[in-house]
Amino acid sequence: MRDVRLLLLSDIHANNTALEAVLKDVSSRRYDGVVHLGDALGYGPNPREVLDTLRELDAVCVMGNHDQMLLEYVDGKRATRDSVVSLALRWQLERLSERDIAWVRTWRDGIDDPDVGARYRHGTPVSLDDYTDSVAAAREVFGQWQGRLGFVGHTHVPAVYATLNAPTGEWIKGQLFHDGGSYMVPPTTRVILNPGSVGQPRDGNPRASYALYDTARSSFEVFRVAYDVPRAQEASLEAGLPQVLAARLAVGK
Repeated sequence: MRDVRLLLLSDIHANNTALEAVLKDVSSRRYDGVVHLGDALGYGPNPREVLDTLRELDAVCVMGNHDQMLLEYVDGKRATRDSVVSLALRWQLERLSERDIAWVRTWRDGIDDPDVGARYRHGTPVSLDDYTDSVAAAREVFGQWQGRLGFVGHTHVPAVYATLNAPTGEWIKGQLFHDGGSYMVPPTTRVILNPGSVGQPRDGNPRASYALYDTARSSFEVFRVAYDVPRAQEASLEAGLPQVLAARLAVGK
């Protein structure tokens, strides 16, 4: 395994205003590669811009549930609904090129990276759709997956879940990063790491969230970045997207 610093992004949800702020913030920090953990699309007003930026970053992208739903609309495999999820995806679909769609089709539902010794997947290390959002959920995943290092998104909440075999049996611990922070991964611990959401945080903090993982130091650092929320809201409303999608950006829910 080689020593690298990974920029971890997830759940941009077509919010290019937030993505621009994150990339400006991380520009002063060194990183060697970019991994996007799913849901580049859905909800927001900037699907083309976000995909263009991820291409420019040469990001490794895994499939998220919203990305997958958009492809199901393309292929006629999903019934039209009046939900905000459906309305946003169908609006985005009209604005994406064939090249964009073809690229999203190449995204895989989970990637094992032997260079880092990690698995990248949207929901949990063993599922695209399930959530790693509690100690109980993490306990179930650790029972199904024997890997040591997993990176996930989907919850929109930055977090670490760790498991360690101790003399009294296996214990599992969770830690959230409402205001950012760092976590050093102990050498005998198995972990699931979530960088939070760039474009739609849901832990009550509206600031965009991203993380850096340093393989040499086994360190996971979460950063929260203020961005121009009113600008993102205005873009969403001008696009004619449901008002709730703009409103929730201000409260981080």
